[in-house]
Amino acid sequence: MTTHHLPGDPPIPLTLRRSARARRISLRVSALDGRVTLTVPLRVTDHVAVAFAAEKEDWIRGHLGRRPEIVKVGIGSVLPIDGVRHQIVQGAGKRVVRDAGLLKVPKGEAGAVAQRYLRELARERLVAASDIYAARLGQGYSRITLRDTRSRWGSCSSQKALMYSWRLILAPPQVLRYVAAHEVAHLTEMNHSSAFWATVGQIFGDYEPPRQWLRAHGAELHRYHFKDV
Repeated sequence: MTTHHLPGDPPIPLTLRRSARARRISLRVSALDGRVTLTVPLRVTDHVAVAFAAEKEDWIRGHLGRRPEIVKVGIGSVLPIDGVRHQIVQGAGKRVVRDAGLLKVPKGEAGAVAQRYLRELARERLVAASDIYAARLGQGYSRITLRDTRSRWGSCSSQKALMYSWRLILAPPQVLRYVAAHEVAHLTEMNHSSAFWATVGQIFGDYEPPRQWLRAHGAELHRYHFKDV
């Protein structure tokens, strides 16, 4: 991959990715981090690819302008937990305390402390939900891991290992439970066939509202930055 820039205020970095399978230039603006990627056929020059992006500059800047504003998490900032807004404040004790719309954190790097608390809470909720839905299917899973994934909210491997994004704890509880049911359903259906969706409905119920919530608001969960990196 190579990187170029569209001039302007501000300049826009362009990542060029060459693909033997590409038949034409395609353009993608990530809703998560704003990265602009051009997928380019092997014989297309960088100059032609950048010129293509220049023709789409208004469209690109429009998409970048609609991205949610980044929130650096620290004392005084507000973030959702279970879909409910909480303000981070300095606590008096050595434990994180969640109380009446406040997240009270002990002394230290507030963002990192809050992130550890949220990951632990996410694990607790996702393990509980996965256990419930796996029991309804009469299936078992091998393990659960949590990551800060950018392109998916969860996965299920052929070895029955479940993976989830810990950021699901920021979403309403029904959304977190839907993702758990979705991945657990893959224990019996490793596809997205009609049989798979019937299984999700069987163990979860009406999955369309939380599914649509993720499509509409999922990218917003990545606006919260917890560490200086």
